[in-house]
Amino acid sequence: MQQCVRACLLALLLAGCASPSGTLPSSTASATAAAPRYHAAIELGGRLSVRYQRNGQDEAMHGSFAWSQSATRTLVTLLSPLGQTLATIELTPQGATLTQPGQPVRRATDADALAADAFGWPLPVANLRNWLQGHALDAHGQRFAAAGSTHPIRTPDGWQLQFPLWQSSDSATEHPKRIDLARNTTQAGAIEIRIVIDDWQPQP
Repeated sequence: MQQCVRACLLALLLAGCASPSGTLPSSTASATAAAPRYHAAIELGGRLSVRYQRNGQDEAMHGSFAWSQSATRTLVTLLSPLGQTLATIELTPQGATLTQPGQPVRRATDADALAADAFGWPLPVANLRNWLQGHALDAHGQRFAAAGSTHPIRTPDGWQLQFPLWQSSDSATEHPKRIDLARNTTQAGAIEIRIVIDDWQPQP
């Protein structure tokens, strides 16, 4: 049953969807833009592509996502190219839940492990609260701003994080346009995740 669920997820994500890399803007944010500000509450949307391995074979998938974040809650919705909801992940201080159509609700204390178990590849939900806004945590757990840098950042938990493209909001504050993630894993081999942010809506 688990293999069937993963196969359906892959098929829906691949159907009729092109790689987001072909539609990215050619310029980065202005050098005069301010460093990224961290928003405790924010609504985001965009595109997601994943390259990983299953049973020694290379796999790739593409889809879109919606992200809703407050100080105490994160809700991620993964969508097919046709707009079908493939999965939702909710993260709160009490733990994480993952819901897929027609499947029992999954629960765990670790959202990242929950996603890896369901999809066959890891999605670092907890860290994305920072990364989607151009921030990361240092070895001491302190948040810092990448501030327009395009150089790779090695995270304490083994991800290589890079912000190749930045853009400015109406207030001239920079935020990421594209985020590249890479990591070697036991479960999914060498995994690469590319995130393109199309919608950026900080909340009061």
